[in-house]
Amino acid sequence: MQDAPRLYIDPGHASLFRPDAELALSPDHARYLGTVLRLGPGDAVSVFNARDGEWDAVLTGVRKDRGTLRLAERRRMPDIRVGATLFFAPLKRDATDLVIRMGTELGVSCFAPVMTARTNTHRLNAERLRAIAIEAAEQCERLDVPRIDDPVPLVQAMEAWPAELPLFAAMERFDGAAALPREWAAGYGVLIGPEGGFAPEERRWIEGRSGVTPLSLGALVLRADTAACAALAVLGAQGVLFDSHRLLK
Repeated sequence: MQDAPRLYIDPGHASLFRPDAELALSPDHARYLGTVLRLGPGDAVSVFNARDGEWDAVLTGVRKDRGTLRLAERRRMPDIRVGATLFFAPLKRDATDLVIRMGTELGVSCFAPVMTARTNTHRLNAERLRAIAIEAAEQCERLDVPRIDDPVPLVQAMEAWPAELPLFAAMERFDGAAALPREWAAGYGVLIGPEGGFAPEERRWIEGRSGVTPLSLGALVLRADTAACAALAVLGAQGVLFDSHRLLK
């Protein structure tokens, strides 16, 4: 069933998975399977969430915006991973969509929008962004879907960040490499500024905070959405990845 479509089933909307259980499909899932993929009864599907793991299933019926499936057996056990919290200034729609999609694929646990002096939009469609995160999780084979917080001012977000957890701030024209700590409990933060970068007073405030590590992304000035993906990739490549028990080396 490696090629079976993967569907995220919100654990808040479904009882515990068990063999031979019947699940009702959401209207969106039914339309996707029946109309887009043209699947029918007997076709294989994979369903997952962080609570129940990933299960093989079989479609038992699909018609327009209704459908049902029957669970077969569990393929993967639940596996809760603690990854990055990505603080980012909301961008134009396509760029924000890219940050959510790529961040999900790169293991972000929480997206935390922050308002800065140069933030160019103050409106986010939470439902749309949640749908993008779910689609990305389905594609990249992770079991959980990252949380997306409501936007808050930059200072408020930084002051609420736990002092014991590292926070890496991507800074334009920062000449140096981040000094990565050897280990910590779980989770870390990544801060990305808006298009045009942080205002001078914001940058001085960030650099003056204890626990904040400046992170260089090279000599070139990157778009904000590119910088978010680059920072996550740089930290991931350096081994700043976690499972639920230990730092992966």
